[in-house]
Amino acid sequence: MSKKLFQGTGVAVVTPFRDDESIDFVSMGKVIEHLIDGQVEYIVALGTTGESVTLNHDEKTAVINYVLETVNNRVPVVMGVGGNNTHDVVHAVQEVCDENLPLAGILSVSPYYNKPTQEGIYQHYKKLASVSSLPLIIYNVPGRTGQNITAETTVRLARDCRNIIATKEASGNLNQINYILKNKPKDFMVISGDDQMTLPMIALGASGVISVSANAFPFEFSEMVRLALRGKLKKAQSYQNAMLELMDAHFVEGNPAGVKASLSIRNLVQNNLRMPLCKVSTPTYNKIKSLINELDKVRESLPAGT
Repeated sequence: MSKKLFQGTGVAVVTPFRDDESIDFVSMGKVIEHLIDGQVEYIVALGTTGESVTLNHDEKTAVINYVLETVNNRVPVVMGVGGNNTHDVVHAVQEVCDENLPLAGILSVSPYYNKPTQEGIYQHYKKLASVSSLPLIIYNVPGRTGQNITAETTVRLARDCRNIIATKEASGNLNQINYILKNKPKDFMVISGDDQMTLPMIALGASGVISVSANAFPFEFSEMVRLALRGKLKKAQSYQNAMLELMDAHFVEGNPAGVKASLSIRNLVQNNLRMPLCKVSTPTYNKIKSLINELDKVRESLPAGT
């Protein structure tokens, strides 16, 4: 597959809800058009940002079908399929592949809570790779899973499983990321899973990002990434500086509560989440609103064009 397929900005799209917590497909359509108009490179549906763990099987099927229909091949779509029961995840991956959906790949989070050893993590992903006809992206987010995927395990999987084509790295450990970049196969991609770490990771050799904050300001975020990938780091830093406080605010009370607040301020979604998640507090909401106003004021002064 082309290495460029997942180069640039992917967006872990939110799942909008109505006041009764049912899925708001009209708002989902608005968000998807907002992202495509914002020139993002691809979309990731049913990730943790999409509150996938609160959706039942039928809802997940409805969401991915709606996303694929709405996107209509304008950008690649990746589907999140993960969990901490390997047999269940294998079955889910097989089911997705058997349906022959027009997906570009599968993003699968490392098993959480169980805290498997590195050998357990390796065997988990090797099993997924053995049944998947789609490219797989590892997702390492130890702050949520409770267990890091080491550089050695990542490189081992990259070398042993040809359809494991990338890792979404949200460890926050630049030294670990350096070792992956140094030792990985040539065509294996390292993708930032942390908005604030995207620019330094690209400077080290990462291929881009799967972003949360880009739900709210897709053009600015994807333009920063495109500039960075072209080596125009000073211009890219102008975008990062403009967005930095807003990115931080998106995570101060958890994800996706912060970015859903931003999207509601933009009148794209209702500010609703499914329990056990809840809306950000009023002070955080007001801070996000103020930071959006500040970004709007400086938008015209940001470097134009890549």
